[in-house]
Amino acid sequence: MKYSSLHTHTTFCDGQDDIETYIRVAWERGFHSIGFSAHAPVEKAGLCTGWHLKQERLEAYLDAVRAARRRWEGKIPVYLGLEIDWIQGRMGPADREYQTLGLDYIIGAVHYVLPPDNGPPIAVDSAPAEFEQDLKTRFNGDGEALAAAYWATESEMIQAGGFDILAHLDLIKKNNGGDRWFSTATPYLRAVTALIDPIVRSGVVVEINTGGLNRGSTTETYPSRTILSLLHEKTVPVIITADAHAVTHLGGHYDTARQTLHQSGYTKTVLFEGRQSGTPIWREDEL
Repeated sequence: MKYSSLHTHTTFCDGQDDIETYIRVAWERGFHSIGFSAHAPVEKAGLCTGWHLKQERLEAYLDAVRAARRRWEGKIPVYLGLEIDWIQGRMGPADREYQTLGLDYIIGAVHYVLPPDNGPPIAVDSAPAEFEQDLKTRFNGDGEALAAAYWATESEMIQAGGFDILAHLDLIKKNNGGDRWFSTATPYLRAVTALIDPIVRSGVVVEINTGGLNRGSTTETYPSRTILSLLHEKTVPVIITADAHAVTHLGGHYDTARQTLHQSGYTKTVLFEGRQSGTPIWREDEL
């Protein structure tokens, strides 16, 4: 298996290391390639966070990755991407402003859901205390309702399209250790199962993301083995990513990801080989 990570965050958003350091470490470790995926700006959605790329820094980010690609040409492929949030009625990966940036790929992600009071979106992967407070005050403590809202939001993003890689599909579980707030059996699994055919029709690649393991916030990959088994039944292609926020995360827990994929029935992943005539090029790689 060849190592790569297309899900990588630098100091342009909430990562700890800069572009050059990531590339150098990836090259030294013999990675097939590395791609950068800053959290896209969310000012247009009316949000202000400390972990998204600022709108006024977007061009600088694009230029920095392109310059790094030129510097490392012939040594390691360097790809330019964004991780773009779907926030209902406010922004999404298919928005024209993202489609015209000349990106190599787009990662589609759901971090936010809209609460029943139609107030500001809340993050499902926030720090535990913040998550608990939002759940109690914005969802009346109803974890099942929050989970249902999350899966409905995932469904909306998949149907809207505009992205190449589906990020951390079951991110909602991050603060739900031991099924504390909602059950991951029925109707949770029913909601997941309903997404499989739309994912197939979309043609996107699903990432098996080791970010939760790398940062100690989960005990398994995103998505879980159960969900990966459902995806495997429909031959949905998968790619392993570190969701790296530091160079120490590159390749982190990839052995766990490989084992989880094998247990789910997978024998292959895909590697990104760039874009041609607007279409992403994927190559199969043995696990």
